[in-house]
Amino acid sequence: MINEELIRRLKAARGQFVSGEELSRVLGVSRTAIWKHVEELRQAGYRVEAVRKAGYRLVAAPDRLYPVEVQDGLKATRFGREVVYFDAIASTQIEAHRRAEAGAPEGLVVAADVQTGGRGRLGRTWHSPPDAGIWMSLVLRPEVPLARVPQLTLVAAVSLADTLAEHTGLSVGIKWPNDLFAGGRKVCGILTELAAEADRVHFVILGIGLNVNQKEEDFPPELRARAGSLAMAAGRSFSRVALTQRLLEGLETDYDTYLREGFAPFKRRWEARAISLGRRVVARTPGGEFVGVARGIDDDGALLLEQGNGTIRKIYSADLDLHA
Repeated sequence: MINEELIRRLKAARGQFVSGEELSRVLGVSRTAIWKHVEELRQAGYRVEAVRKAGYRLVAAPDRLYPVEVQDGLKATRFGREVVYFDAIASTQIEAHRRAEAGAPEGLVVAADVQTGGRGRLGRTWHSPPDAGIWMSLVLRPEVPLARVPQLTLVAAVSLADTLAEHTGLSVGIKWPNDLFAGGRKVCGILTELAAEADRVHFVILGIGLNVNQKEEDFPPELRARAGSLAMAAGRSFSRVALTQRLLEGLETDYDTYLREGFAPFKRRWEARAISLGRRVVARTPGGEFVGVARGIDDDGALLLEQGNGTIRKIYSADLDLHA
C-alpha cells in the first residue's frame, strides 16, 4: 500500500524532510497524490509536517497497532511479519480463525483498536475499549499431538508474564491456567482455540487481551473491583506498539523452545509466577466444584488440587476462585 510505503520512507529519514518530488519518484505517483496520501496519514493519527520547498517530515506516529508500526524494529522472524489491523471489529479471534482456514501463515497477527464482541474463556465477553489495550490474535500451526495443545496456553501465559515484568518493572503473577495479574487485579486474558481432526492439529488461534492504559473509570462498574491495567498498577502509561513488539518476540522465542524441548522448561517458570499455589481455591469444572489447596501443576499442565482427605485431584479445565 502506498500509505505504508510512504510512512516507511518518512521514518527512514529520521526526522529530516523528504521532498515531495523524491517521494513522487520513488512511489511512482504524482505530487498531488503524495499530498492526498499525507492527508490520509494525518486522519489516521500521524503528525506530518509539510514545508514549502522542503517537503514532508514525520513528527510523531500514533500508538496504534498498524502493520507498519508493529513491524518497524520488530526482531521476530515470523510472529508479526504479517499483520492485519482493524479500527474496530467484532472479534480478532473470529477473523484470525477465518484467515487461518483460508491458509494464513503461522505468525499472522490480527489486531484491532476496538472489539465490539471480544471473547474470553468459558464464553465470557472481554471488554475491549479504544486507545487502551492490546487486542490481538496470533495464528499458530504447531506440529504437536492434539493432547499437548492445552500446554500452549500455559506457555503463552509464562511468556507474556515474563516479558511484561521485564519491560514494565511490575510484579506479574499467573492465576491458573492463564490469567495475568498485576497490582492485585487481572490485566490480561488468554484464549486458545484450535481446529483439528483425529490426532492432527490444523492450527491454533492464540487470543490475547491485555489492558494497557485504562483508568479505573474506563471499566464497567461490574468489573472495577477485579479488573485493572498496566498503567493502573505502574502509575504511568505504556506504548502499546512497543509492548506488542516485545510480546511477539518473546512468544516466538518461547514457542520455538516449546516445540524443541516440550513443556518441561516452562513448568518451573509457570510455578514461579503462580499466585494460586499454596492457597485454598474452588475449581469450578464441567463435572462440578472441587475445593482444595493448589499444590502445583503436573508435567501436562493440569492443576494439582489437594483435597480435604489428602488426595490429589488433577484439574484440566476449570474456572478458579482464589477466595475459597
